[in-house]
Amino acid sequence: MNRARPVSAYSASQLISRLVQTRGRLRALMDALPVDGWLGPRAGHLNPPLWEYGHIVWFQERWCLREQPDGSCGPSLLEGADALYDSSNVPHDTRWDLPLLQPAAVDDYAAKVAEAMASRLHNGFDNDIAYFAELCLYHELMHIEAWWMAFQNLGYSPPEWPEMAQTLSVQRLALAAGKVELGSGPDAGFIFDNEKWRHAVAVEAFDIDVSPVSEKIFADFIDAGGYRHSTLWSEAGWAWRMANKVSHPLYWRHERDVWQVRRFDRWQALREDVPLLHVNQYEAEAYAAWRERRLPTAAQWQRATVQEEFHWGCAWEWLRDSFIAYPGFTPDPYRDYSQPWFHTHGELRGGGPVTDPSLKRPGFRNFYLPERRDPFAGFRTVSPD
Repeated sequence: MNRARPVSAYSASQLISRLVQTRGRLRALMDALPVDGWLGPRAGHLNPPLWEYGHIVWFQERWCLREQPDGSCGPSLLEGADALYDSSNVPHDTRWDLPLLQPAAVDDYAAKVAEAMASRLHNGFDNDIAYFAELCLYHELMHIEAWWMAFQNLGYSPPEWPEMAQTLSVQRLALAAGKVELGSGPDAGFIFDNEKWRHAVAVEAFDIDVSPVSEKIFADFIDAGGYRHSTLWSEAGWAWRMANKVSHPLYWRHERDVWQVRRFDRWQALREDVPLLHVNQYEAEAYAAWRERRLPTAAQWQRATVQEEFHWGCAWEWLRDSFIAYPGFTPDPYRDYSQPWFHTHGELRGGGPVTDPSLKRPGFRNFYLPERRDPFAGFRTVSPD
């Protein structure tokens, strides 16, 4: 293992507590699943919850209990676990057909892993186990957000209602030319490999929306024919729109001449104090073009976060940038976290209404395929170059 791991901000007891709390949040979603929800429908953007629960437990065991000093992997507490739950080697479209453990059996597996984890953290705490425990913590939190995305996508009733309302402003913030540091250094504590390494980027003067675009404001774009004017869309975006016959955001409907949005299992009126969510990068680009503006770059977005007026953290925000490696990038032990997705995915920053606060930091880089609409993602705009 790498003995140059960053020092964790957590003690062993704090990590155990956070892992327990996080599993409780996952349990609340499990308990809210409908009777037939453990497998759910087949779709490229979904996983069977029964597979996903086992995968989360497997991932924790794989990296915290089975990783060996020489980089090899020891045996699992569960026979045949790798063939079921290793996401790097189990094709996505086969996950509904596997002989998956039933929930009670996964509970037993999870209890054994949790007990062994607590012992490992208490009796051999060092930078290596702290790093892998944090990796597993954030991995589970990301999967929990994916469960929230699935609950919204499938119209399930959630275990609780996240707060959507925000104080949104239509004002803009003007920023002078300067430099901004993207990425993180070895002094930053736990970081993901796609944050390696810190480097300076020059930014020209620009202005940026103080807040993400609201639902009400985006409705003006639809009513003005924004989905019908090809000149507003990129070539790829227009091809996507035409192929999918899209004329408004996902989860919207026009009912009695009024736009409504579905939040989980309820239809509600659009609001001025709720950021637009569940649009893809193509839709965000088209709206920005309609306003004769653009999406921000990562450098512009991060430069703005140092301003007190800049309001972020209520939506994942699409950026103009493609998700690419930073100078000096090297993959961490979990090699499939970032590297397979460079150049095909778009980058997002910020964090949405169901994102854990520990992932809401300016340097955290989220990424999705540009056509994805199920994430809790919106956007803001900047002045054109």
